[in-house]
Amino acid sequence: MSKKDFYDILGVSKTSGKDEIKKAYKKMALKYHPDKNKDDKDAEEKFKEVAEAYSVLSDDNKRARYDRYGHEGLSGAGGGGGFSGFGFDFNDAESIFEQFFNFGGGSSRRRSSRSSGIKGSNLKISAEMTLEEIATGTTKKFKIKKLVTCSACKGSGAKNSSSVKTCSVCNGTGEVRRVQNSLFGQVVNVTACHNCEGTGKVITDKCPSCAGDGRVRAEDIVEVEIPAGVSEGQYLTVRGRGNAGKNGGPDGDIIVVIKELDHKYFHREEENIFYDLKLSISQAVLGAELEVPVINGKVKVKIIPGTQPGKMLRLTGKGIKRLHGYGSGDQIIRINVWIPENVSGRTKELFEELDKLDEINPQTEEKGFFEKIKDWFSW
Repeated sequence: MSKKDFYDILGVSKTSGKDEIKKAYKKMALKYHPDKNKDDKDAEEKFKEVAEAYSVLSDDNKRARYDRYGHEGLSGAGGGGGFSGFGFDFNDAESIFEQFFNFGGGSSRRRSSRSSGIKGSNLKISAEMTLEEIATGTTKKFKIKKLVTCSACKGSGAKNSSSVKTCSVCNGTGEVRRVQNSLFGQVVNVTACHNCEGTGKVITDKCPSCAGDGRVRAEDIVEVEIPAGVSEGQYLTVRGRGNAGKNGGPDGDIIVVIKELDHKYFHREEENIFYDLKLSISQAVLGAELEVPVINGKVKVKIIPGTQPGKMLRLTGKGIKRLHGYGSGDQIIRINVWIPENVSGRTKELFEELDKLDEINPQTEEKGFFEKIKDWFSW
């Protein structure tokens, strides 16, 4: 399913300035906030769409990439195990909302999530890819070390069920309210309880296996399918395979960052690849049929007589497959003529003989149009 256009989501145009984008976000965020639309199942999804659109269009660098490449320029392809953009969830959207409106305590939905556990942290790994792998796509396996739920206490962090007590500071709510007086009246600040870290529970006797954390370190094998056409610095998000959450919170993600390895023959520019072909002097003059490497093998190319250094030959469709499979780029062959640095004996004699021939030396070019006009005015 294709993502909606960010400009359409906010109801602005591509020429809209930051102030207009802010105004549009404020209007849409207030309209679709789930706390105002408790009976509307689609409101939360629309609220997240609005926040994601604003996060891109309010950032100059992200907006420039989006304007040039669309959603692919920000992330890549969508889908499980593949590129998944910024990985927006409700908490991301709510954070933007709170920062925009300068809320200190957060919404009721954000506060209620404290008691449901803490999401595990993300892990970042690098995927080194050859140009051949990028051209076709590949599947890679990674061995990682991460935090997993402790099997002894099932993530509770307690030695047994009787070791878990209600927090005496927050009385099990997971949050502490502080009332402050200001010029505008009383202001209530709501923060996570420091005593129980927002869980509402405290452990009196910790699990010996995880020392009360609820998680232990372990190894895991992660298999990641990487689509064709990825580029250096792009990333994939593998959902729920990062560090385990605390107190029943969701697991974090794995961020796989693409690292493109240098190639022996080719230089890549977006979906096109370039190859430098060196010809001998005789091959450039007389022509030749040569075998050159391409990304998936070899092909024969015909060099016409009199081919000049710097000439470009294009092999259509022999480049990198575009990210979503919409065709492939081309391979560009750049012609260079190899000049020997030292010649001696018979070779030198032959070159000296050739140098005496008019057709082997640069020809004087006829005057161009502007030079002829200049001569005409000089009469």
